[in-house]
Amino acid sequence: MIELAGIIILGILAQWVAWKLKIPAILPLILIGLFVGPIAAEFLSEDGTKWIEPRWNGEEGLFPGGSLFYFVSLAISIILFEGGLTLKKGEIKNVGPVITKLITVGSIVTFFGAAIAAHYIFYLSWEISFLFSALIIVTGPTVITPILRNIPLKKDVSAVLKWEGILIDPIGALVAVLVFEFISVDAGGEFTKTAFIEFGKIVLFGTTFGFTFAHGLNLILNKKWVPHYLMNVFSLAAVLGVFILADEFAHESGLLAVVVMGMVLGNSKSPYLKELLYFKESLSVLLISILFILLAADINFEDLMLIYNWNTVILFAVVVFVLRPIGVFLSTQGSSLKLKEKLFISWVGPRGIVAAGIASLFGLKLAEEGVPGAEYITPLVFMIVLGTVILNATTARMFAKIVGVFLTESRGILIVGASKLPRLLAHYLEKNGRHVVLIDSNQNNIAKADELGLEAMNTNIYSDKLLDNIELNDMGFLMALTGNTDINKYAIKQFGDKFGENGSYRLLTSTEMLESKDNIPSEGIFSYTDDFNSLTNVINKYPSIQEIELKDKEHYYDLIEITSKDEDIIPLFIKDHENDLFVVKADKEETLENLEPGWKLVYIGKPFDVEDVKKETNGVKNRESN
Repeated sequence: MIELAGIIILGILAQWVAWKLKIPAILPLILIGLFVGPIAAEFLSEDGTKWIEPRWNGEEGLFPGGSLFYFVSLAISIILFEGGLTLKKGEIKNVGPVITKLITVGSIVTFFGAAIAAHYIFYLSWEISFLFSALIIVTGPTVITPILRNIPLKKDVSAVLKWEGILIDPIGALVAVLVFEFISVDAGGEFTKTAFIEFGKIVLFGTTFGFTFAHGLNLILNKKWVPHYLMNVFSLAAVLGVFILADEFAHESGLLAVVVMGMVLGNSKSPYLKELLYFKESLSVLLISILFILLAADINFEDLMLIYNWNTVILFAVVVFVLRPIGVFLSTQGSSLKLKEKLFISWVGPRGIVAAGIASLFGLKLAEEGVPGAEYITPLVFMIVLGTVILNATTARMFAKIVGVFLTESRGILIVGASKLPRLLAHYLEKNGRHVVLIDSNQNNIAKADELGLEAMNTNIYSDKLLDNIELNDMGFLMALTGNTDINKYAIKQFGDKFGENGSYRLLTSTEMLESKDNIPSEGIFSYTDDFNSLTNVINKYPSIQEIELKDKEHYYDLIEITSKDEDIIPLFIKDHENDLFVVKADKEETLENLEPGWKLVYIGKPFDVEDVKKETNGVKNRESN
């Protein structure tokens, strides 16, 4: 009982420390596991026992027989399902081919390169060398995400690393299973037709079951055949059921099935997706905390001493500094990614829970069967996992600055609200080269934004999870454009520093607009003359954004004068020659400090051409002179 409680307490404490220090939680988790396991047994226990013994050894231990690895497999299935839920197809419209090549070409480079290195550096058999290389193909989402949260990057770079980390996990697992079958089933590990048939079955049943049951679960939830209070645990049971069922039809196809299931559900229009994601995310945090401590504690001190030599350093250097860059550069050849972005992706490739979990399982099984060199599998893989996490957690931010991918000026725009007004603005801003993300808790608004091809997130503005979202790392402007004044004010107060470093704006209320210019809040947007209702009324009549070229400051003043007298014309921005946009403010001088001929006034409302403006302007001036 003390061991079980201790694992949970230590795991959550490690998660808190990782959050506080802004490092991947896997680092303190593995260190704790090694401390309470092999280190405690060797240096701290009088009788040589571990403080936490994951496997039953006849006298003590938590999991009898192979039940530890059953638990590991089920836990990994939940973690990968949660990762699949976060994959949105809209994120990869620019880098889809790069991700495809990374999980194919990149995997092939690592598979053959690491096997050759392990064979000639540690003199392992080819079978064990290829099993090792298969296990380190994966880059874990559990370690990629915390690293990316703390580094402002272009959306495409973050998307590549995030998608690779989730999609490559089941691929690495499948390759490892294939090699394991070669070793354990076929004497000498020779090529067999049976092994490839099994591999085909894994792919077939994994994808089919994942796709089919994702739609089935979505239908059940949308039809409300399950009460709301059972929805999350029913979904959990469904995921575990799909994992086990797929495994029964094709051994080790469960991981692929749950990733596919998560991806399909994550890109569905289900109104329950957000709630499912929050539940699975909390569960994943708990499971990751338990798993890494258990797996690290399961290692014996004798296993660690096997790799306590310079050969380990050489192997690590080859995997990280040679094979990873080769795989990345081959995969990104011909893509839109720049050299500095390729270098950064090459540098960031930490391994995670799937590598550690499957390595422990296969290493133990082969060692029990007496396969020569099998005792090296678990410590070597853990060395790669721990080494890559330490390297990337401590140097990724610095390396991003060195190669020039660190965004010193965040130009992305986060818009709170996804109603008609924010959607229209987002569409215009994207056409002018800005990365725009809409957030709203209304699923109907999100669905309409998705139909327009806009990037939109169904999220609660009052949730702190918004601060940890890596898709928002490049946000530098914040616009709160909902019809709820309290939400707009809260968004500016809570997220202005994080997402609005270059400017935080919100719609004013009708009462605030009656104040004198000196008393109007500085975050007010769009000339302080229109609130949500007036903007919506104009959009309903004229659902488009117009532009008029400016000649000089005087011309701008004349245009603003006309728009102030016409309720169907609302000025929004000033656009310069580089398509940079400046919000129209009440203080005209501040807005026009550097105005040049050829800049444009951007507005919502009825279209009118320059000649109409001249006539209206002359009329205004004549009336003023009279």
